Amino acid sequence: MGTTFIPTLTLGISGDAIMALMLAVLVIQGTQPCPEVMTSHPELFWGLVIGNIFLLIFNIPLIGVWVRLLQIPYPLLFPGIVLFTCIGVYSSHNKVFDIWVLLFFGAVGYGMLLLKLEVVPLLLGFILGKPLEENFRRALVLSRGSFDVFWQRPVSALALAVALGLLLLSVWSFLRARTAARR
Repeated sequence: MGTTFIPTLTLGISGDAIMALMLAVLVIQGTQPCPEVMTSHPELFWGLVIGNIFLLIFNIPLIGVWVRLLQIPYPLLFPGIVLFTCIGVYSSHNKVFDIWVLLFFGAVGYGMLLLKLEVVPLLLGFILGKPLEENFRRALVLSRGSFDVFWQRPVSALALAVALGLLLLSVWSFLRARTAARR
């Protein structure tokens, strides 16, 4: 994660799916990734530097503990992970409803895993959904309800065409793989 964070923070280019989520969170929080991020947001930069130094200081002596922890069989480790996750979720607002939300989304995630669906696009949708909806509504208000505003300019028309092409390509490849698996 360390090396992929550098282009994400300085250039706004995500190297993998996790960094795309981090980039979305940074933008929502008002941090514009740019080469001047050290001067424009020093608290973020120095927080990351000091946090990584502390991780290095604390994790090197604990390598043996982490190795022994990885040797625990997964069926024994999983209930502990679920227990500590439920405790953490409950302690944030002291509501049992939060545990039910956690279990629901855990079941959704497990279902997506069984169906071999990617989880990252769903997370990006949750993170970017509200700003996307607000800006979509703003564009429609400015254009007096006309959808023509989305393809009047060449850049936006090209972006929509590429997005539609990628969507059709993914559906086509899915259907082709499905028919090939039946043969």
